[in-house]
Amino acid sequence: MIKNITANINNKIINIETGRVGRQSSGGVVVTMGGTVLLVTVVSTNEKREGIDFLPLTVDFQEMSYAAGKIPGNFFRRDMGRPSEKEMLTSRLIDRPLRPLFPDNYNYETQVITSVLSFDSENDPEPLGILGASAAIMISDIPFAGPVGSVRVCRVNGELIVFPNFEEQEMSDINLIVAGTKDAIVMVEGQGSFVSEDDMLEAIFFGHESLQPVIEMQKELSEQVGKEKRSVPAEEKDELFIGRVKSIGEPLIKELLSQPEKTVRQKMRSDAINSVIESLSGEYGDRGKEIVEAIYDLEKKLVRHIILEEGRRIDGRSFNEVRPIEAVVGILPRVHGSALFTRGETQAMVLTTLGTERDEQKIESIYGDSFRKFTFHYNFPPFSVGEAKRLGAPGRREIGHGALARRALLPVLLEKDDFPYAIRVVSEILESNGSSSMASVCGGSLSLMDAGVPIKDSVAGVAMGLVSSGEKTVILTDIIGDEDHYGDMDFKVAGTRDGITALQMDIKIGGLSREIMGKALQQAKEGRMHILDEMAKAITQSRNELSKYAPRIVTMNVKTDKIREIIGPGGKTIKHISLETGAQINIDDDGKVSIASFDSEGTEKAIEMIEDIVREAKVGELYTGKVVKVMDFGAFVEILPGTEGLVHISQLANERIKKVTDVLKEGDEVLVKVLEIDDRGKIRLSRKAALGENKDGV
Repeated sequence: MIKNITANINNKIINIETGRVGRQSSGGVVVTMGGTVLLVTVVSTNEKREGIDFLPLTVDFQEMSYAAGKIPGNFFRRDMGRPSEKEMLTSRLIDRPLRPLFPDNYNYETQVITSVLSFDSENDPEPLGILGASAAIMISDIPFAGPVGSVRVCRVNGELIVFPNFEEQEMSDINLIVAGTKDAIVMVEGQGSFVSEDDMLEAIFFGHESLQPVIEMQKELSEQVGKEKRSVPAEEKDELFIGRVKSIGEPLIKELLSQPEKTVRQKMRSDAINSVIESLSGEYGDRGKEIVEAIYDLEKKLVRHIILEEGRRIDGRSFNEVRPIEAVVGILPRVHGSALFTRGETQAMVLTTLGTERDEQKIESIYGDSFRKFTFHYNFPPFSVGEAKRLGAPGRREIGHGALARRALLPVLLEKDDFPYAIRVVSEILESNGSSSMASVCGGSLSLMDAGVPIKDSVAGVAMGLVSSGEKTVILTDIIGDEDHYGDMDFKVAGTRDGITALQMDIKIGGLSREIMGKALQQAKEGRMHILDEMAKAITQSRNELSKYAPRIVTMNVKTDKIREIIGPGGKTIKHISLETGAQINIDDDGKVSIASFDSEGTEKAIEMIEDIVREAKVGELYTGKVVKVMDFGAFVEILPGTEGLVHISQLANERIKKVTDVLKEGDEVLVKVLEIDDRGKIRLSRKAALGENKDGV
């Protein structure tokens, strides 16, 4: 049975259809806005996956090239290869608001696939992917505390709008994806251009209000065609078993939670687990895994009790206190810029490398091909958390953290015309205990300044947490790993002294009032200001000069009709200049020429050679030229590269000349003066006039 539900938001018509395609999935919908169409399906197996205590959920977002009328640029000319960065980030974006809304003990393999089938270059697939995934789950038999709605919110010329087109997104100073249920916001992801906390809060709740129609349309669709939800029996608890674990383990867990150092807690936790297992080996010798799970549940309750009831944190800090910070720049001798940022037991070594236009990252997607001047890569080696694992390609978490740091730093970079370098920043996490992504932002800002990149201001980031019992709520500044794991919110905020540049929020509880979220933003601002003060002890502004190991880029402008002459036939001329000088030369269609070289002499020589090519002859000027052709009536002389003029036989000398070859022959160098340039660009030269001004002759 085919069903359609439609809503109108900001004069954008959203349609959700089910029953026509994807009918063997647990739930499938087609979401349409304008000419953008997504197919979203969810499948959950009927066999429970034993031996796990988590939700085995996979979310995949794929942009099909045919959606934008394109053929893939890879060798095989097909989609479905390694996901692009954009696809991984969007998969993550869809996953985050959905995951907390499944039952805790739902251990069935579940997969959401979102495919962009048609893209009109105007309507954004990302928020549609979230609401499509929610709608597919809502009409399936999968238990789910949804529906979840999603909108993109932008502020353009001071006005908040939802579902902006891409042109409006480019013009905006606030750009957010907001996802939520009817009563609560569950996820926020976005960026701003030095936006105040109050303005950001207004945009977030404007988004939540705006997504209500897509909540209602999902409810209506579910009521009409939704399947009966699976029964997920509540997990039966063996109270006697839990009580025995608690009686032995609680004193040990309380003791480890009094230790501020992560590595000490890890060792004590391992010892506590082994001790409890050994003590209960006679009674529960075959339930070792359950003992471990019970101890972690006990630790979660004790951590939350310490914060909510005892008013303290595991490491002894006050709720709004940032861990000790050390910031150092210039730590590596040969890299262009480097910084080591340490906050408590989290440490990021961040490196900046400068390159030329050829080093920009080319991005091919359904949104169109583009070149990215600024890239930020985040690496998380296993030793940073004391683990031994195989090194592999970066996963979604690493890609996501790098993208967040890039968004945070992008607003402080100058435009390409003002700083024509490609910039790559890499964050190597050397130690991790909470919010290594925000340490990467801080280290990235320091590293850029150390490299001499002229940024507008320093950028810092801080991760906020929250623990709530319903009656009592505590907001935590600069959370450590255990507070993140056992808490109810992960809220990352980055910015300068003037405002927010990026934020990311995930909420694990049912609701968060505007008052609490506003307080969290203000507390984050206080933490950010403190961190910026600590960073300023290392460096306060960008260095005056680039690293001596970085390339030097000089730009010049030429007339567009001269571009062909600089390039030469088959690129012969520009290749010759590069070979002679060692410089990289890039020419834009508007006549902007970028010359990059590690050698200043090479740069100057390249400039001189290009200036010779584009220089135009002027009446009255003297030039030393080369005779390129001899005729009976005179000689043609090349006075500038590609520019020739005629010396008539009457202008060869003061005396009368019978034959041109009596004075000049091909290949001779001769001093001439420009007498005239006519309307057609023809140049009349005189050797005689030049000899009169140059007493030494030729």
